[in-house]
Amino acid sequence: MLKKLNLLLILSFLTFSALFAQKRIGTETDAQKEKRMEWWQNDRFGMFIHWGLYSGAARHEWVKHNEKITNEGYQKYFDQFNPDLFDPQKWAKEAKAAGMKYAVLTTKHHEGFCLFDSKYTDYKAPNTQAKRDLVREYVNAFRAQGLKVGFYYSLLDWHHPDYTIDDIHPQSPKDKSDANYARINKGRDMAKYRQYMRNQITELLTNYGKIDILWLDFSFPQKDGHGKGREDWGSVELLKLIRKLQPGIIVDNRLNLEEYKDGADFVTPEQVSTAELAKYRGQTWETCQTFSGSWGYYRDENTWKTHRQLLDLLITSVSNGGNLILNVGPTARGEFDSRATHALDSLSHWMHANSNSIYNCTYAPDTYKIPEGEKLTYNKTTKRLYVQLYNYPANGKLVLSGYGGKIKYAQFLNDHSELLYKPAADNTGDLILTLPEKKPDYEIPVVELTLE
Repeated sequence: MLKKLNLLLILSFLTFSALFAQKRIGTETDAQKEKRMEWWQNDRFGMFIHWGLYSGAARHEWVKHNEKITNEGYQKYFDQFNPDLFDPQKWAKEAKAAGMKYAVLTTKHHEGFCLFDSKYTDYKAPNTQAKRDLVREYVNAFRAQGLKVGFYYSLLDWHHPDYTIDDIHPQSPKDKSDANYARINKGRDMAKYRQYMRNQITELLTNYGKIDILWLDFSFPQKDGHGKGREDWGSVELLKLIRKLQPGIIVDNRLNLEEYKDGADFVTPEQVSTAELAKYRGQTWETCQTFSGSWGYYRDENTWKTHRQLLDLLITSVSNGGNLILNVGPTARGEFDSRATHALDSLSHWMHANSNSIYNCTYAPDTYKIPEGEKLTYNKTTKRLYVQLYNYPANGKLVLSGYGGKIKYAQFLNDHSELLYKPAADNTGDLILTLPEKKPDYEIPVVELTLE
């Protein structure tokens, strides 16, 4: 009887868990979501832009936290903010040339400063020497280049007087006791901050036309209560509001709504290695990455990724069915610095010739073996398979194991020049592709295979 009871309890738990996992906030069907997400999954490549007062400090976007700076101590960056070289049309053209199809701008980062003209705060760009709404100029410029437009909005706010001090607040105390937190948060009211946040997100999703993506960042619930999660943000109601204001918008997964099937549209592995991306295959995801080691402009930071590393991020993302959004941190004068423009230019050269292996592509069917040391991307609509040549063969021979009878034409993608192939002498199921001795002028050349 006891065993039977235990079995019934287990089955009940599994049934409950299955139902729990299917909880939904809205009424959108899986098919409707797939249609809504289609453009984003086809475009694959976007630009993140982290810009705020921290660009003046030029030593990390978390400088206020890292150096425990008070609002009073941080005020000098507000007073000095004067982006006299800000030219969003130039930004947009550089993003488009690099092959990026969409962009996401930080309208407000954790520091609390708003790049847009919000009527709910004085801590905004129009009240600096900029004297205007910088978000509106970004929106207009990127739309003019045919790019989709996204907003990042920080759920955190280290400037707002009602935002309660927590473990990652710049004024977080050494004494982490509940009593001490209660003391330093006396007079602060998260309910008022939640309304402020809802008001600002309403402005962003009402005053700038159609917004394609909303990046909300981030939740950090803690068992001791000194973090923040969905209850602090009012995440369920906030997401309902967002969907009401912009029904077609795509929203990231940082509202701490994991228990809901529709609590997010995509997952966001941040700054992970390319080796880790394979585990996201089968999910809807986008990896967010920086050119260097920080998101905001950091003058003295020198761990910038090479052209090959950037290409590897892009190719590996697509070859595992995901997106890549690469970040630029403009200077306090409002322009991309030379290191960023150099990186974008290098991507432009490659994407101009090889973007067909990125757009509308995903991972290849398992029936196509990946040549050793290389990577594959696949366009299921055009039935094209792309071999990304990480290791250009010194002998001019590329072995395609098990490809016999599966392809009908081979060419370099960059110039559509034919590549000859024939069955292997010792195994007719394998094909030997002959490549020219001189490698094409691309860090990672691409072979396009037309499938039978």
